[in-house]
Amino acid sequence: MKQALAVALQKRGYDTLTPVQLAVTAPELAQADLLVSAQTGSGKTVGFGLAIGDSLLGSNEVFDRATHPLALIIAPTRELALQVKRELQWLYGEAQVTMASCVGGMDMRDERRALARGAHIVVATPGRLRDHIMRGSIDLSELRAVVLDEADEMLDLGFKEDLEFILGHAPETRRTLMFSATVPKTIATLAKSYQRDAQRVSTVAEKSQHTDIEYRALNVSARDTENAIINVLRFYEAPNALVFANTRVMVNRLTTRLSNRGFSVVSLSGELSQAERSHALQAMRDGRARICVATDVAARGIDLPNLDLVVHAELPSNFETLMHRSGRTGRAGRKGISALIVPPSVRRKAERILQAAKVKAEWTVPPSAEEVTAKDRARLLEDPAWHEEVLPTDQAAIDELLSHFSPSQVAAAFLRVYTAKQSAPEELLTVDAREAKEAKPRRVADFGPTVWFSIPGGRATGTLPGRLLPMICNAGGLTKHDIGAIKIHPDAALFEVKLSSVEGFKKALGPNMILEDNAVVTELKAPPVDVPYERSSAPKSRSDKKPRAKKPGGPIDWNDAPAPKTRKPKPSEGKPKIKSKTAAQNRPDGVVESFKKKSSSAKPSAGKANGRPGGKSSSKRGASKAKGAKPSGRVDKHTFDPGKPKRKPS
Repeated sequence: MKQALAVALQKRGYDTLTPVQLAVTAPELAQADLLVSAQTGSGKTVGFGLAIGDSLLGSNEVFDRATHPLALIIAPTRELALQVKRELQWLYGEAQVTMASCVGGMDMRDERRALARGAHIVVATPGRLRDHIMRGSIDLSELRAVVLDEADEMLDLGFKEDLEFILGHAPETRRTLMFSATVPKTIATLAKSYQRDAQRVSTVAEKSQHTDIEYRALNVSARDTENAIINVLRFYEAPNALVFANTRVMVNRLTTRLSNRGFSVVSLSGELSQAERSHALQAMRDGRARICVATDVAARGIDLPNLDLVVHAELPSNFETLMHRSGRTGRAGRKGISALIVPPSVRRKAERILQAAKVKAEWTVPPSAEEVTAKDRARLLEDPAWHEEVLPTDQAAIDELLSHFSPSQVAAAFLRVYTAKQSAPEELLTVDAREAKEAKPRRVADFGPTVWFSIPGGRATGTLPGRLLPMICNAGGLTKHDIGAIKIHPDAALFEVKLSSVEGFKKALGPNMILEDNAVVTELKAPPVDVPYERSSAPKSRSDKKPRAKKPGGPIDWNDAPAPKTRKPKPSEGKPKIKSKTAAQNRPDGVVESFKKKSSSAKPSAGKANGRPGGKSSSKRGASKAKGAKPSGRVDKHTFDPGKPKRKPS
């Protein structure tokens, strides 16, 4: 390792190197191409900065005057590229490095001027770098090393052609280092094409990813998702927290909600300009903002100090995105928490994602309002300010307060002031973790024993399951998870209720078992037998329908249902069908012999335009296949209408 780099690490407070940093700086890999896989937060940026040190500096400890770039670092996103530039700036600061960046969203003229002045290391995104190469504003002829950071993400974002173009313009004598969280087949193919005898480096941490992150899956009611996010943020009170959503609309909604509740919050999404995104991240680093609500654009490469909490307001689409989101915390040996907000409708999806990611999450419920308040009191008592000595400058004010108020009054006033600075926690609906897990049974048998009920009126009165379900839930004090199957018959509607909820259902309806609109609910002694009913094969007009007699609203014995009637054949059945006359045979001029039978290859729409009186011939779409068509594709209209005399030449 170069002495200049060692001094920079010492000033930065590095006592020991991480496993990935030790692996890539091994002496036997000093001039080799590398394919490195390691988890996020393992120090990859400093790792490849150290790995290319000997290639860039050679036998010197400081750089010569900057001309053409010696190293090229390519990152998938703007934020990651600018972050890499900051890391390498301090790492090579003692070596008097000159750096430049080429990222989308920035002024290209400023970048061209910086490149013209000269730079030792250039950090870029693929699209903008390709533009500079095509415009001739960057010269890659002196490159000694090329680093692809988050190579798998660049391929996922569709930068494969850009990367091939860039690597094709780099000298063949360069070193190529690829860093990626995973090494899929596409990465291996790219490495084989653009690396020479690449050495595979994988750290032990790759096998047990995110060991410093505690995963928690929080079962919440569908109406309490945003309230649960507020309570989670209040309970942990992390110095920095990231809240992930899937869409820009959701990001704006959560940002507004949290801002109205008194949180210091910024947003980060693709609709923002690069300047706005940079200001948002800088506010998080400066402490002016504590919470960042972001889409997955921030899931790659964002490194915020003291980021101890990641909240998934909406579940990611796959486990890779979950790992990249969660990898923003638990970095460089720090502990972190990744909390998933899981309403009942996405419980199964959350289980699949966690299983695919091979991480174990603690299934629980969000912190209640009482738990948040208790946590606030505990933090208040643990504040180190209680153990600090009283300054002489404050003693006079303390004596004055105690002379006017009692100690209990002073403590109460202090508590009220302390509480006023905090956002009040939300009251959440009680969600049983077991019931949430069984919200969507995988099989009918998982639903458990049930009791069937019936109400009069079915299709005859326009009863639909979507209308019947809320009626039952509202009148009987049930939820949709207590209702099993719903069957709508011609004159009655049947539904089943979970056995554990039957007693409460009857009590809510009262002794007369009355539902809305004075409908009487009747309990069936046994599960009903499906009753087939006659259905006409041909729809009748409204005038042909006979009024259906209403049956009394009493209990129905479905076991004594009549057998289905057999349908009699219609008089017309069995007779040969008579083909209707074509439109051509009904023409008023009586010309029918000119219309030949179409071939099977002709399109149905080919003859329609030609068959209309006064219509224009279609070009090449089927007219060329008709009999008598010219090779040029035009149709002679006299072939189809021989009764019309030909025009004499003038």
